[in-house]
Amino acid sequence: MKIRIKRLRDDAFLPRYAHGSAEDAGLDLRAVQRVTLAPGVPGLIPTGIAIELPPGYEAQIRPRSGLALKHAITLPNSPATIDPGYRGEIRVILLNLGKQDYLIETGDRIAQMVIARYEAVEWEEAELDDSVRGDGGFGSSGR
Repeated sequence: MKIRIKRLRDDAFLPRYAHGSAEDAGLDLRAVQRVTLAPGVPGLIPTGIAIELPPGYEAQIRPRSGLALKHAITLPNSPATIDPGYRGEIRVILLNLGKQDYLIETGDRIAQMVIARYEAVEWEEAELDDSVRGDGGFGSSGR
C-alpha cells in the first residue's frame, strides 16, 4: 500500500521500519526538535511530517517499548489515532514517568506508527441478545 507523505521541514525523517522488513508492524517516528521532558509533564514532540491516509484507514501512534522500559517514557493517550481526514503535522504527546528530566534529541525515535484498517459503523437501537458473559465486567472472570 502506498500512502502519500509530506515533509513539512527539510530535516524531517520519513517513518521507517526498524528492521526494514514486512515482519515489522510499527514504523518509527523521529523527533525534529530537541525537547527536555520533565517528570510528570506531557510534552508535544513534532515529527515534521504530514500524511494522507485513504478512507477506511487510521494511523495508530504507540509507545516504543525500549523508551518505556529503559526511561519510563510513554504516550498518555496511547494508542493515539490519526484520522484519514487529518492533514496536519504528526506530533506525539510524550510523558516522562521517571524521576529525572529526559532529553529528546533531534532524530531520536520517539514512537511507533501502525497503519490499520477500520470499519465505520451505523448504530441501530434495539434490545440486545443474551450472552454467556452478560453484563459481567471488571473482575468478573476471577483473578
